Amino acid sequence: MTDRPDTEMGVRRFGRWNWLGMITLAERECRRFMSIWAQTIMGPLINAGLFLAVFAIAIGPTRGDVMGVPYVDFIAPGLMMMTVIQNSFANTSSSLLAAKVQGNIVDTLMPPLSPVEMTLGYMAGGIARGGLVAVVIGAVMVLILGTGLAHPFVFVAFTLLGAAMMGALGILAGIYASKFDQMSAITNFIITPLSFLSGTFYSIDALPPALTAASHFNPFFYLIDGARYGTLGVSDSSPLLGFFVCLGVTLALFALAWSWFRKGYRLKS
Repeated sequence: MTDRPDTEMGVRRFGRWNWLGMITLAERECRRFMSIWAQTIMGPLINAGLFLAVFAIAIGPTRGDVMGVPYVDFIAPGLMMMTVIQNSFANTSSSLLAAKVQGNIVDTLMPPLSPVEMTLGYMAGGIARGGLVAVVIGAVMVLILGTGLAHPFVFVAFTLLGAAMMGALGILAGIYASKFDQMSAITNFIITPLSFLSGTFYSIDALPPALTAASHFNPFFYLIDGARYGTLGVSDSSPLLGFFVCLGVTLALFALAWSWFRKGYRLKS
């Protein structure tokens, strides 16, 4: 009898990849957040709208232009990217943590999925949620503010890269945390401060030199700055540098997530 690796265990494979299993995992993650779209899609839209309205009313009329554009237009891309960051992270982290707490993580670990396939499957859900949130919020902001896209491909590239980065980081957080209190601590003390201190509401040129230098070590800054360049054509740093920094961080997070899935770290105990 001839061995057939492509039909091992009855799984449809193309070469060494279990495409059917990986796509099924990604589809499950997408169905999970779409089943509660009012919370996962409309909620972020309302939050971004409230932020924009508050800053427009309280600061907009007196703030003047920032980097040559009106203040409300300046913060809009940052708000959009900040929302993408938070939602992509929340999708993968909550999915893994809920599965661990409910004891059904075995349903993901038992099927013939490799660590790479599991990592990509979970990340696909985070990218889909972040991308959908970006489309919805971006469309509303274009209608309200009348801004277009100065560099569409740059905008799309940073949006997808940001969603991928935070999807990978969410996997690590979901694997590491063993209860929801730990996940809340990660969100409140790491994700939220880094996203708010990333130049969303200000240009880093307005900061003291020490804080300006420190901002360049925050990968969220490059995501915000890249989205702003893609939308308005202005930025605090080189978009090309920001892209490669974010790409490097994403690959590093992906490699660590793959390693933790491979070892079963905090998953098989």
